Amino acid sequence: MAAEYAPEVVADLQAMVQGGLPAWGLSPRTEVTLLNLSENATFRLRDEASGRDLVIRLHRVGYSSPEEIRSELAWIEALRQEEVIETAPLVAGTDGQPVQILRSPAGGPARHAVAFERVAGKEPEQGDDLVGWFRVLGGVTARMHAHAKRWKRPEGFVRKVWTFDAMVGPSGYWGPWRAGLGLDKAGTAVIEQALARIEGRVARLGMDPERFGLVHADLRLANLLVEDDHLRVIDFDDCGLSWYVYDFAAAISFIEHEPIVPALLDAWVEGYQAVAPLSAAELAEIPTFIVLRRILLTAWLASHAEIPFARQMGTTFTQGTVALAARWLEQTA
Repeated sequence: MAAEYAPEVVADLQAMVQGGLPAWGLSPRTEVTLLNLSENATFRLRDEASGRDLVIRLHRVGYSSPEEIRSELAWIEALRQEEVIETAPLVAGTDGQPVQILRSPAGGPARHAVAFERVAGKEPEQGDDLVGWFRVLGGVTARMHAHAKRWKRPEGFVRKVWTFDAMVGPSGYWGPWRAGLGLDKAGTAVIEQALARIEGRVARLGMDPERFGLVHADLRLANLLVEDDHLRVIDFDDCGLSWYVYDFAAAISFIEHEPIVPALLDAWVEGYQAVAPLSAAELAEIPTFIVLRRILLTAWLASHAEIPFARQMGTTFTQGTVALAARWLEQTA
């Protein structure tokens, strides 16, 4: 994956988007701006001729199949239609299809692409009463989970299943955690010990439908937009089947070590339980999922080392993962 987003690849992606504008009925004068490189590449498309303002997501090659993408979009549309949450409306192509295929003018691989209307808001920050927003997020998450439990998935629905093995097993979706940037022998031993204990704990928790089902799986701050009293959820690219309380662990991605986290957890639980109950067993394992998610992110950073964000986090993040796992082991001894 090291060359996935090399400069020449990013230039090719920009050209693909520019050449693909007619797929959504956009004019050639549309301004194309790169927003983010992560699992996928996202671009903003502003067409002054029509006044349209879209965000297009170009999918990483080989990560999600067309069936998986269409399944993700089906859940998004169901959540929107039933007014469960606020999220960006899907924009189908001029052919009526939600998933488009963009071709590379440089002979690179074709990419699946999906467009959404750009929605207002900004990523919440600590100065924005983050604790208060996590109380809101708890309620939003509970409504999403309640919907997932009652929703009849369409025929052919398929999404990844985020089990323990799928996260950190030998064939984990995001690569081997042992490749963590700067991970040394001592750190490897700590994570091995933590994972052995985590595996047993999540196995005891079990995968009963009341505890394990369709989740967003990436409710981190970058995927939340706040404006006035509105909290909007975006980027369902990782949605799939997992433990419901895993959504909190995902929500504090990359800030697991911050001193504000206990207050965020209390607020999230309060907001969640105002809508739906959480069992004592689920509440007890939230710290377990926080450590599991952190180890998973360590693997993700290693397998996406070409992305600026991964380089920025680097070995410091891996060291933080080891420290977090060590503290958890002491607390659960």
